[in-house]
Amino acid sequence: RGGLLPAIRSRFTAAHPDAAVRLRQVGWEDPTAGLAGGEADVAFVWLPLPDAGRYDWTVVAEEPRLVALPETHPLAARTDLTLADLADEPFLALPPSAGVLRDHWLALDERPGGPPRVGAEIAGTEETYEALVAGLGICLVAAGNAPLITLGGVTTRPVHGLSPSRYALAWRTEDGSRPLVRGYAQACRRATGRP
Repeated sequence: RGGLLPAIRSRFTAAHPDAAVRLRQVGWEDPTAGLAGGEADVAFVWLPLPDAGRYDWTVVAEEPRLVALPETHPLAARTDLTLADLADEPFLALPPSAGVLRDHWLALDERPGGPPRVGAEIAGTEETYEALVAGLGICLVAAGNAPLITLGGVTTRPVHGLSPSRYALAWRTEDGSRPLVRGYAQACRRATGRP
């Protein structure tokens, strides 16, 4: 996704030079990234969203979900993994407030044998890396986010048979007719080449 935000910003500001764009990062406790509480007009989010009927979105990227694990983990030596191979492993989980997004990153709908054992809860990239290095569990990550956590001591492996992750620009449905919201969504679509 390199260069995505500057490409969207340049297209948006060219069409709306008087608009002020402020980017802020929101913790994983809020899977709507400020949309639900009205703190944000548009947000880059991972799907699925809780209360999905309240939002519209355009998918920015669809990426495989990989498993992240310590380099010393026995499964790190393998190149061909399935969810069944991960069934007995403790998982790092988003906070419960993430709802359906937490379920997605735990692959609850796809995993054999019931829900995983949660080794620790994580609310950000740094916490994820530290929990992985400490051996508290493994986790699923989007391929585009793998470089953020595959620093010293952490690696990723593909998981066959697992549905991909979807990264999207989202907005509240009732705001879709607002000119700046509509304009930002159009800039996003042009920058990504998606309808």
